[in-house]
Amino acid sequence: MSPTVFTEGPYRFYFFSREEPRMHVHVTSGDGEAKFWLEPIVALASSQGYSKRQLRDLHRRVERHQNEISSAWEKHFGS
Repeated sequence: MSPTVFTEGPYRFYFFSREEPRMHVHVTSGDGEAKFWLEPIVALASSQGYSKRQLRDLHRRVERHQNEISSAWEKHFGS
């Protein structure tokens, strides 16, 4: 199960239900995929297919939606 937190432009931001416990979010689009840690700070964990420019843009999007993503994480996985 991979619940979608939100979509924005061509990007889908989502979780994998049975993955590591450290808070993070996955992003995918036709260009590639990436994973961002949410704690202790927003940071790129891994990526494939995205340019440096796209990764900077995605980093800003994750920062902008960090509270929404964290709330969705807690709702889905429990605190």
